[in-house]
Amino acid sequence: MHALSASDALDERDLLRMGRHVLQIEADAIAALTARLNGSFVSACRMLLACRGRIVVTGMGKSGHIAGKIAATLASTGSPAFFVHPGEASHGDLGMITREDVVLALSSSGETDEVLTILPLIKRIGAGLIALTGNPESTLARQADVHVDVAVCEEACPLGLAPTSSTTAALAMGDALAVAMLEARGFTREDFALSHPGGSLGRRLLLTVRDIMHRGADIPAVSPETLVRDAVLEMTAKKLGMTAVIDAESHLLGIFTDGDLRRLFEQAGDIHATRMADVMTRGCARVSGDCLAAEAVHIMESRRINALLVVDANNVLEGALNMHDLLRAGIA
Repeated sequence: MHALSASDALDERDLLRMGRHVLQIEADAIAALTARLNGSFVSACRMLLACRGRIVVTGMGKSGHIAGKIAATLASTGSPAFFVHPGEASHGDLGMITREDVVLALSSSGETDEVLTILPLIKRIGAGLIALTGNPESTLARQADVHVDVAVCEEACPLGLAPTSSTTAALAMGDALAVAMLEARGFTREDFALSHPGGSLGRRLLLTVRDIMHRGADIPAVSPETLVRDAVLEMTAKKLGMTAVIDAESHLLGIFTDGDLRRLFEQAGDIHATRMADVMTRGCARVSGDCLAAEAVHIMESRRINALLVVDANNVLEGALNMHDLLRAGIA
């Protein structure tokens, strides 16, 4: 008979109790920061907003991981920033810091050796220094131009050893700085999209119809005198489920879709004798190439159609797209 392992001895209620206990401790730690937020936070924001170079975020160990995330958040919200490892900084990477920069240094104790080692060099360079520590009397806090207090009453770790509440508090304060500056800079959704072109929001705010439409010989198009049977061949070849109907100068006159073809069959129409001019849909939906792809989705959904034709300012056919194109582009 084998002995029970630690995991066997814990039941579901124990695990839930411990999880809730940790979350409550960390929530209390962040709530306490709110009450302590003061002029130092304002001074830090003003220094960062006035920075003419980059924000250099640094920290060691777990604080280093948090520093990396803060740097990424700053950079994606309009405040150019990057992370520098303090250990590597004293072995050459300090050359990445200039007098135009502001250094944001994280250390819960404020006495991290690797961070303290580079302080005199940061001062010599002339870069600004903001410290996020849990000890206002620490060496880092005293040497910083601005100190932001991120002290916590207790770590969520029952041993009081693993950084938990302290790293959560530092991360939250980094977010507070980033969002405060985002607001101060008037950073918009469009600005965010420009730095996130591969994300869903970036695609929706940046991708235009022109970026994904079919062009030239790939556009299904026939004349108003074309017989339905020949238009069907064009639709089959171009695989967009429709064809544009245009005049000799490529002005858009109408559209003929798979749905129109089905309705023609239901009415016992003769595809060998019927012309496009007699069955096409006039006044069909059309957009410009500069229309956002997201707006094209809205038009299709509101009008319950699966294809759109693209025209220029003179109603000359420029392109075509259907819902499948928008799905492939990650818009629909």
